[in-house]
Amino acid sequence: MRDTTLQQEPGSLRNLVLVCLGLTSAFVAQTMLLLAVPLRALELGASPSLIGVVLSAPYLLPLVFAIPLGGVVTRVGPQKVFFIGSIGMVLGPWLSVAATTLSGLIATQVIVGLAHVVMVIAAQSVVATLGRGRTLERYFGWYTMCLSGGQLIGPLLAGRMIDTLSMNWVFATIGSIPAIGMVSAYFFVGAARRGHRASGSLLGYRAQASLLRHNSGVQMSIAVTVAVLFALGAHAAFLPVYLEELTFSATLIGALISLRALAAMLIRPIMPQAIEAMGGRSRTLIASVAAVALGLMFTGTTGSVALLATLAILVGLGSGISQPLSMVILAEHVPAEQRSSALGMRLMGNRGAQVIAPLVLGVMAELVGFTLTFLLAGGALLAVLAVVIRLTPAFDQAEKDNAGLTG
Repeated sequence: MRDTTLQQEPGSLRNLVLVCLGLTSAFVAQTMLLLAVPLRALELGASPSLIGVVLSAPYLLPLVFAIPLGGVVTRVGPQKVFFIGSIGMVLGPWLSVAATTLSGLIATQVIVGLAHVVMVIAAQSVVATLGRGRTLERYFGWYTMCLSGGQLIGPLLAGRMIDTLSMNWVFATIGSIPAIGMVSAYFFVGAARRGHRASGSLLGYRAQASLLRHNSGVQMSIAVTVAVLFALGAHAAFLPVYLEELTFSATLIGALISLRALAAMLIRPIMPQAIEAMGGRSRTLIASVAAVALGLMFTGTTGSVALLATLAILVGLGSGISQPLSMVILAEHVPAEQRSSALGMRLMGNRGAQVIAPLVLGVMAELVGFTLTFLLAGGALLAVLAVVIRLTPAFDQAEKDNAGLTG
């Protein structure tokens, strides 16, 4: 049995609430941009492939700097890093108000992308210290549920604003919301305010590469999260453009995107029970990846609102389990002093998938259309599922070993 009764540091629940509050505000802003940016790009006359470039821009710097930023979180402490990230989330969207061009839009994307990953690494580093086993599953479930709440609110709010207000007002609103994160960071307590010394040999690229080669938990976590984020990148980037071609209103587009977030949000508080019902973590990961793949494959084959809603729910349920569970696995399979950098490596993989998805799929959509693009993206995810299944025996043994150490 995994230990679920570890004593918590005083103020840990307070930190969890503050992290959820601050990062949820960032996710509201970020998911508003997921709808506002491609529609603004269309307004500026961008082609599908150029839209792919714009949508990839937030993920370029995190792809390079996520691991070093994890080391910064370790040394400086999550509080300061979280606060700085909140400032970037505020400033980024205001650039699109000052410069209403594609260049201004790309600048917004770059700044927001780096600021967002900074906040996420800091937040995950805080939550990862709160427990182990089912306790950690529960905390990450609540943490990611709150973020899904932000992902639910963002597209709905953006869709309504785009239908009724100018784009400058939309971007100004987006740039105001993350100020909540600046305030919440001020009230962190305990370990969340402190950094600590760690050897550079444990924090750099070489150390993370060694973990990836030899640690089955890290391998499983990275494989699942990268594959699912590739699929979600395709879903988030091109669903608005696809639905725009079908003459759906921005409000309806936002509602369909939010439905995916609602499904993810509702499944996350019961993640420990879902894992138990499915027979363990590895089976749960396999089922969740398969759900995302199937939901994505058939998205481009229909213009039915009811069917699109059903497919969005399927994608939401799969991603709603796979993403927090991959964080739990990484947190438990990595030494504490390497945790922030390992979380940075996970996010680097995520951002890599999110860079590649819009670029590759943007060109593909321009050449062969959205139906085949969504179908091939889902098929690629099924191919990765074969790798996940192959990793399962070694991962299950590592899970038993960890349970023996903490039970």
